[in-house]
Amino acid sequence: MAKYTEADCRLCRREGCKLFLKGDRCISPKCAMEKRPVVPGQHGLGRKKVTDYGQQLREKQKVKRAYGLLEKQFRQSYEKATRMKGVVGENMLSLLERRLDNVVYRMGIGDSRSESRQIVNHGHICVNGHVVNIPSYTVKVGDVISIKESRQDIEKFKQLKGIKIVMPKWLEFDSNKLVGKINALPKRDDIDLNIQEHMIIELYSR
Repeated sequence: MAKYTEADCRLCRREGCKLFLKGDRCISPKCAMEKRPVVPGQHGLGRKKVTDYGQQLREKQKVKRAYGLLEKQFRQSYEKATRMKGVVGENMLSLLERRLDNVVYRMGIGDSRSESRQIVNHGHICVNGHVVNIPSYTVKVGDVISIKESRQDIEKFKQLKGIKIVMPKWLEFDSNKLVGKINALPKRDDIDLNIQEHMIIELYSR
Protein backbone atom coordinates (compact mmCIF):
# COMPACT_ATOMS: atom_id res chain seq x y z
CA MET A 1 0.00 0.00 0.00
CA ALA A 2 1.29 3.50 -0.85
CA LYS A 3 2.58 5.50 2.08
CA TYR A 4 3.98 8.99 2.54
CA THR A 5 7.53 8.66 3.86
CA GLU A 6 8.89 12.22 3.76
CA ALA A 7 8.88 14.79 6.58
CA ASP A 8 5.39 15.48 7.95
CA CYS A 9 6.27 19.12 8.60
CA ARG A 10 6.64 19.69 4.85
CA LEU A 11 2.94 18.93 4.47
CA CYS A 12 1.97 21.68 6.93
CA ARG A 13 4.22 24.16 5.14
CA ARG A 14 2.78 23.15 1.77
CA GLU A 15 -0.79 23.69 2.94
CA GLY A 16 0.07 26.89 4.80
CA CYS A 17 -1.43 25.84 8.14
CA LYS A 18 -0.82 23.52 11.06
CA LEU A 19 -2.21 20.03 10.46
CA PHE A 20 -1.05 18.76 13.88
CA LEU A 21 0.77 15.76 12.45
CA LYS A 22 3.55 15.67 15.05
CA GLY A 23 1.71 15.82 18.37
CA ASP A 24 3.25 18.13 20.98
CA ARG A 25 5.87 19.41 18.54
CA CYS A 26 3.10 21.24 16.65
CA ILE A 27 2.36 23.45 19.68
CA SER A 28 6.00 24.13 20.50
CA PRO A 29 8.47 26.69 19.10
CA LYS A 30 10.06 23.80 17.17
CA CYS A 31 7.04 23.62 14.85
CA ALA A 32 8.07 24.17 11.23
CA MET A 33 5.18 26.58 10.72
CA GLU A 34 6.61 28.77 13.47
CA LYS A 35 10.20 28.60 12.20
CA ARG A 36 9.66 28.73 8.43
CA PRO A 37 6.02 29.26 7.35
CA VAL A 38 6.64 29.17 3.60
CA VAL A 39 5.99 26.56 0.91
CA PRO A 40 8.92 24.08 0.77
CA GLY A 41 11.26 24.22 -2.21
CA GLN A 42 13.46 26.86 -3.80
CA HIS A 43 10.46 28.84 -5.08
CA GLY A 44 8.59 28.80 -1.78
CA LEU A 45 8.87 32.55 -1.26
CA GLY A 46 7.69 33.38 -4.78
CA ARG A 47 4.20 34.70 -5.42
CA LYS A 48 1.99 32.74 -7.72
CA LYS A 49 -1.60 33.34 -8.72
CA VAL A 50 -3.79 30.42 -7.71
CA THR A 51 -6.78 29.45 -9.86
CA ASP A 52 -10.16 28.38 -8.48
CA TYR A 53 -9.25 24.79 -9.27
CA GLY A 54 -5.94 25.23 -7.47
CA GLN A 55 -7.68 26.52 -4.35
CA GLN A 56 -10.12 23.62 -4.39
CA LEU A 57 -7.30 21.13 -4.84
CA ARG A 58 -5.29 22.63 -1.97
CA GLU A 59 -8.34 22.44 0.31
CA LYS A 60 -8.82 18.77 -0.53
CA GLN A 61 -5.15 18.03 -0.01
CA LYS A 62 -5.18 19.84 3.33
CA VAL A 63 -8.07 17.77 4.72
CA LYS A 64 -6.76 14.53 3.23
CA ARG A 65 -3.34 15.07 4.79
CA ALA A 66 -4.74 16.20 8.14
CA TYR A 67 -6.63 12.91 8.50
CA GLY A 68 -3.78 10.88 6.98
CA LEU A 69 -5.73 9.41 4.07
CA LEU A 70 -4.79 8.37 0.56
CA GLU A 71 -6.80 9.66 -2.39
CA LYS A 72 -8.86 6.47 -2.78
CA GLN A 73 -9.82 6.44 0.90
CA PHE A 74 -10.76 10.11 0.84
CA ARG A 75 -12.81 9.71 -2.32
CA GLN A 76 -14.70 6.79 -0.75
CA SER A 77 -15.64 9.00 2.20
CA TYR A 78 -16.97 11.65 -0.18
CA GLU A 79 -18.99 9.12 -2.19
CA LYS A 80 -20.45 7.61 0.97
CA ALA A 81 -21.41 11.12 2.15
CA THR A 82 -23.29 11.77 -1.10
CA ARG A 83 -25.51 8.76 -0.37
CA MET A 84 -26.42 10.01 3.10
CA LYS A 85 -29.23 12.39 4.00
CA GLY A 86 -28.24 15.95 4.79
CA VAL A 87 -25.48 18.28 3.62
CA VAL A 88 -22.77 16.38 1.75
CA GLY A 89 -19.84 18.40 3.11
CA GLU A 90 -20.94 18.02 6.73
CA ASN A 91 -21.64 14.31 6.21
CA MET A 92 -18.14 13.83 4.81
CA LEU A 93 -16.48 15.58 7.76
CA SER A 94 -18.62 13.57 10.18
CA LEU A 95 -17.44 10.32 8.56
CA LEU A 96 -13.81 11.43 8.79
CA GLU A 97 -14.22 12.37 12.45
CA ARG A 98 -15.83 9.02 13.25
CA ARG A 99 -12.90 6.99 11.92
CA LEU A 100 -11.55 4.91 14.80
CA ASP A 101 -8.01 6.28 14.48
CA ASN A 102 -9.35 9.85 14.69
CA VAL A 103 -11.51 8.99 17.71
CA VAL A 104 -8.47 7.51 19.49
CA TYR A 105 -6.62 10.76 18.72
CA ARG A 106 -9.50 12.98 19.86
CA MET A 107 -9.74 11.07 23.13
CA GLY A 108 -6.07 11.82 23.79
CA ILE A 109 -4.92 8.21 23.65
CA GLY A 110 -2.57 9.02 20.76
CA ASP A 111 -0.58 12.25 20.43
CA SER A 112 -1.27 12.45 16.69
CA ARG A 113 -3.49 10.74 14.15
CA SER A 114 -0.54 8.75 12.77
CA GLU A 115 0.35 7.47 16.25
CA SER A 116 -3.33 6.70 16.90
CA ARG A 117 -3.48 4.75 13.64
CA GLN A 118 -0.51 2.69 14.80
CA ILE A 119 -2.16 2.06 18.17
CA VAL A 120 -5.26 0.73 16.40
CA ASN A 121 -3.22 -1.35 13.95
CA HIS A 122 -1.37 -3.05 16.80
CA GLY A 123 -4.62 -4.25 18.37
CA HIS A 124 -4.54 -2.06 21.48
CA ILE A 125 -8.10 -0.73 21.04
CA CYS A 126 -11.43 -2.43 21.72
CA VAL A 127 -14.86 -1.34 20.49
CA ASN A 128 -17.70 -2.67 22.64
CA GLY A 129 -15.31 -5.19 24.18
CA HIS A 130 -13.94 -6.58 20.92
CA VAL A 131 -10.51 -5.78 19.47
CA VAL A 132 -10.74 -3.69 16.29
CA ASN A 133 -7.51 -3.17 14.38
CA ILE A 134 -8.97 -1.34 11.39
CA PRO A 135 -8.20 2.42 11.56
CA SER A 136 -10.99 3.28 9.09
CA TYR A 137 -13.66 1.55 11.23
CA THR A 138 -16.58 3.99 11.63
CA VAL A 139 -17.84 4.31 15.20
CA LYS A 140 -21.50 4.79 16.07
CA VAL A 141 -23.35 6.59 18.84
CA GLY A 142 -23.21 4.49 22.02
CA ASP A 143 -20.02 2.64 21.08
CA VAL A 144 -17.63 2.08 23.98
CA ILE A 145 -13.97 2.59 23.15
CA SER A 146 -11.39 1.11 25.51
CA ILE A 147 -7.76 0.10 25.70
CA LYS A 148 -7.41 -3.68 25.70
CA GLU A 149 -7.04 -4.83 29.30
CA SER A 150 -3.89 -6.86 28.65
CA ARG A 151 -2.21 -3.78 27.09
CA GLN A 152 -2.99 -1.26 29.82
CA ASP A 153 0.39 -1.86 31.50
CA ILE A 154 2.21 -0.42 28.49
CA GLU A 155 4.01 2.73 29.62
CA LYS A 156 2.26 4.89 27.02
CA PHE A 157 -1.14 4.01 28.46
CA LYS A 158 -0.05 4.08 32.11
CA GLN A 159 0.86 7.73 31.61
CA LEU A 160 -2.74 8.49 30.63
CA LYS A 161 -4.22 7.45 33.96
CA GLY A 162 -5.68 10.32 35.94
CA ILE A 163 -4.79 13.12 33.51
CA LYS A 164 -7.35 15.63 32.29
CA ILE A 165 -7.93 15.43 28.54
CA VAL A 166 -9.65 18.13 26.51
CA MET A 167 -11.82 16.62 23.78
CA PRO A 168 -14.90 17.41 21.65
CA LYS A 169 -18.23 17.30 23.48
CA TRP A 170 -19.49 14.39 21.38
CA LEU A 171 -16.90 12.16 23.08
CA GLU A 172 -16.08 11.20 26.67
CA PHE A 173 -13.08 9.38 28.07
CA ASP A 174 -12.41 8.23 31.63
CA SER A 175 -8.62 8.40 31.96
CA ASN A 176 -8.70 6.37 35.20
CA LYS A 177 -10.55 3.43 33.65
CA LEU A 178 -9.13 4.04 30.13
CA VAL A 179 -12.63 3.76 28.72
CA GLY A 180 -14.46 6.21 26.47
CA LYS A 181 -17.84 6.50 24.79
CA ILE A 182 -19.39 8.05 21.68
CA ASN A 183 -22.15 10.29 23.06
CA ALA A 184 -23.36 11.80 19.80
CA LEU A 185 -22.52 12.31 16.17
CA PRO A 186 -19.94 15.08 15.59
CA LYS A 187 -21.45 18.36 14.39
CA ARG A 188 -19.83 20.90 12.12
CA ASP A 189 -19.01 23.19 15.07
CA ASP A 190 -17.10 20.34 16.77
CA ILE A 191 -14.42 20.25 14.06
CA ASP A 192 -11.58 22.61 14.94
CA LEU A 193 -9.67 22.45 11.64
CA ASN A 194 -10.13 25.43 9.34
CA ILE A 195 -11.90 23.58 6.53
CA GLN A 196 -13.95 24.96 3.64
CA GLU A 197 -15.66 21.74 2.71
CA HIS A 198 -17.77 23.35 -0.03
CA MET A 199 -14.59 23.76 -2.09
CA ILE A 200 -13.93 20.01 -1.90
CA ILE A 201 -17.48 19.25 -3.00
CA GLU A 202 -17.10 21.66 -5.93
CA LEU A 203 -13.84 19.94 -6.92
CA TYR A 204 -15.38 16.46 -6.93
CA SER A 205 -18.50 17.75 -8.71
CA ARG A 206 -16.53 18.94 -11.77
